[in-house]
Amino acid sequence: MRDIEVNVRFCETDALGHVNNTSYFIYLEEARIKFFESLGYKMDANNWNFILASAHCDFINQGYFNQLLTITTYVTEIGNKSFEISHDILCSQTKQLIAKGKAVMVYFNFDEQKSEKLPEVLRENLSLYIQAPSL
Repeated sequence: MRDIEVNVRFCETDALGHVNNTSYFIYLEEARIKFFESLGYKMDANNWNFILASAHCDFINQGYFNQLLTITTYVTEIGNKSFEISHDILCSQTKQLIAKGKAVMVYFNFDEQKSEKLPEVLRENLSLYIQAPSL
């Protein structure tokens, strides 16, 4: 598992005073980027092999301006050409579950515009973070 912390900015909230649903996808993207960096993949658009095939978020409790959130990232499934990353977003202070997200990432060759088999080294690195999805 990999954790990052995000402090909710005012611009990420809506008229009701809670974190806008679109902001959670930005948090999940940031967590994915940090996760890839921890695996040794740099954010280089000229040398990138992943494409987001699916993104999902369940909103469990409300988040608020200036709240510190912890986003835990882990791998829940590894396929032949893709893998699933899951995220738990918790209030850092209370540990209350705020949201749960997941994304399906496909290993992709942008020059040939097609998916490819996951390299063995990537598969091995991903397996270090595999965990059953939390309820």
